[in-house]
Amino acid sequence: MMGRTHALSGALAWMAAVPVISQERLLHDYAVSLSAQQVLAGAVVCAGAALLPDIDHHNGRIANTFGPITNVMCKWIGKLAGGHRMATHSILFAVLIGWAMDALATHYVYAWWACLFMIVGLGLRGVGFDFEGKEPQSALMDCALAGITVWLMHDLDMSFVGFAVTLGCLAHVAGDCLTPRGCPVFWPLKSRVEMPVIPRTDGKVERFVVAPLLSLGVAILAVRSILGDVAADWLNRTG
Repeated sequence: MMGRTHALSGALAWMAAVPVISQERLLHDYAVSLSAQQVLAGAVVCAGAALLPDIDHHNGRIANTFGPITNVMCKWIGKLAGGHRMATHSILFAVLIGWAMDALATHYVYAWWACLFMIVGLGLRGVGFDFEGKEPQSALMDCALAGITVWLMHDLDMSFVGFAVTLGCLAHVAGDCLTPRGCPVFWPLKSRVEMPVIPRTDGKVERFVVAPLLSLGVAILAVRSILGDVAADWLNRTG
């Protein structure tokens, strides 16, 4: 699947998960109650995280986000991961990277901001906020937009980031499992999971069916979330 489709799937997964992760009866002490600003921030983080598994691709959307920096990084990670759609396209990677980002956000805030800068840049580029194919304009715009967004988010309580990053990575893996070749979901086991209902990456099914449905889903769930907050505020004022 293409970067934009992955980013949309991450945003959709987050919007769908928001009502669940606030349920104390389901998650107990791990439940997180989110403000409207946190929901929006989580959507951006999850959309960016939905591109993270492609950190193993030397010429993917991530590799071209921040110019030579991400290009070299992806080249080496791809070698360490065993190639494209290998170690980084697994449940283990999703859980570990989510745990790592949560630890950084909790204990090492400046390191977390650096990671957030990259994740936000990926999310913004994924949904089309760039000059794709035009360098260095595209990389410079990504840096500027990511920097502004991180600055706007730096005062937020980011206790939800472990959920958002893990969920975004899992959305990516699930999406790639719908294409030919699939993913080694249970890596380090080598068997691959595939249900190729999307016959070709960036083909007609992805462009004209999957992407529009994901966009519609994100819009519907975003409106539902906003209306829910408005209704809760009104009830609090009148109660």
